[in-house]
Amino acid sequence: MTKKDAAKLINRSLKINLSAVERKLVAFIEQKIEEAGAEGAVVGLSGGLDSSVVATLCKKALGKPNVLGVCMPEAGVTNPRDVADAHDVSNRLGIRFRVVDITPAVLGIHQNLYDFRIGARVPAANVKPRVRMTILYYYANLLNSLVVGTCNRSERRAGYFTKHGDGAVDLMPLGCLYKTQVRQLAAHLNVPKKVIENVPSAGLWRGQTDEKELGISYEKLDMIYAGLDLGLEPDVIADAADVKIEDVNRFIERERRMAHKLSMPEIPKL
Repeated sequence: MTKKDAAKLINRSLKINLSAVERKLVAFIEQKIEEAGAEGAVVGLSGGLDSSVVATLCKKALGKPNVLGVCMPEAGVTNPRDVADAHDVSNRLGIRFRVVDITPAVLGIHQNLYDFRIGARVPAANVKPRVRMTILYYYANLLNSLVVGTCNRSERRAGYFTKHGDGAVDLMPLGCLYKTQVRQLAAHLNVPKKVIENVPSAGLWRGQTDEKELGISYEKLDMIYAGLDLGLEPDVIADAADVKIEDVNRFIERERRMAHKLSMPEIPKL
């Protein structure tokens, strides 16, 4: 198979029937809320692409009054534009909205860690999504709602989320869509263009971006995963995605190592 043919095949597989996907995801959310006997949904609304799409789907499934978007900025880290974008999305959708500053909680935890040190960037950063999830579940418990996650399939396969943080949710409607497919759906749902074009970031530290941490763009990462889905050989995928074979093998290995994040805790058999 030529590089051009492989690239066409992979790109074609990433195209989705937007209307059909919208209907299925809206029905999925509605069904899961009903099955749980819940009254609504709580979404961590960051002002980014994924959370805006999830909030839009929840509003379509449950109605405006039954969706709460919670923006959880951190002083000195969260860009004020992100908070403004989250507020704008909630206003456009007509859903309820709260802003909860996580700075005091994060500082309180850091100050009470016996061996906390400035150099422990990742462990310290992972405190933040776990604090955010605590806040989301507070509102979910308060309002008899479920926490609807915003992770997409690219993040899930790469293990690019915090265990018991943004990965700890009740349902994950975008878990079946790669990042590039979420962008397609966002345009279909009329999510503001500025939100679709925002640089993806987990907001873990100042200047942090997803693609910088992953070491690859979402477009190329999704081509790798789609190529694997199609059963293509790693060298063919590398040519089609215009990446090194080492990158393909790196994400194959990363998916294997991160599988524990997607599983319930292991229990030994006696």
